[in-house]
Order: sequence, then structure tokens, then C-alpha cells
Amino acid sequence: MNTINHGISVGLEKMSEEILFTLKIQGKLTHKDYEKITPMLDSAVKGIEHPYINVFVDASELEGWELRAAWDDLKLGMKHGNEFAKIAIYGNKTWQEYAAKIGTWFISGEAKYFEDMDTAISWLKEEKQNLW
Repeated sequence: MNTINHGISVGLEKMSEEILFTLKIQGKLTHKDYEKITPMLDSAVKGIEHPYINVFVDASELEGWELRAAWDDLKLGMKHGNEFAKIAIYGNKTWQEYAAKIGTWFISGEAKYFEDMDTAISWLKEEKQNLW
């Protein structure tokens, strides 16, 4: 019998206009995951004139997206793309590196892939860039 593991952990830290959004994903991202993630992010930026969002994604156990979840991901990027400053993707698969490169097409900031968690976090903490 095969066991399919799925889980998502979400963290959100907000300081003035700066937001740190963290995700740890196990298994495949689903539409139901985005039904939880999207309202959290929407609520975090509500009322902020120029939100500045850094994202840390622990994709070391990510196996991919359901088709509908991939569409949800695209919609989230289109909706908040101008607000994302940096997205650090920590993983261990070549396709994740390509996903980070493609992600930069949909945001005004940067998305980078890292195979070392500490390096990813250090990059997020570097001086913020001006998005406006």
C-alpha cells in the first residue's frame, strides 16, 4: 500500500508595509491549498498602499501542482505580482530551478532557486530593492 503525503504550512509576518510569507509544501499543491493561501495573502496586504512581499518556499518535498492549482498559482502571481519583491525557492529538483526562472515573468521582483536553505534566507534578508 502506497501512502500519499500532502501538507502545507503557511507563515506570515507583517511589519508595516513589509511582509514575509513562508510556505512549506509536501506532496502536490492543490486547488484547496490555494483556497487557503490566497485569502491569507489578500488579507495581509489589504489597506497597504505599497506592500513589499518576500516569500520563502520550502519546496524540498514538493512533487508538483494539480492542474487547477497551477492555474491558481498563475492567478495569484498576476494579482500580486507587483507586490512581490523576492521569492526564494529552496528545493532539490532541477524543474524547481526552472519554475523560479519562469516565475520572474509574472512578478516585478526576483525569484531565485537555492539548494541551501541558509543561503536562501540570507538572500531574502539582503537590502530591499525599490519596486516603485
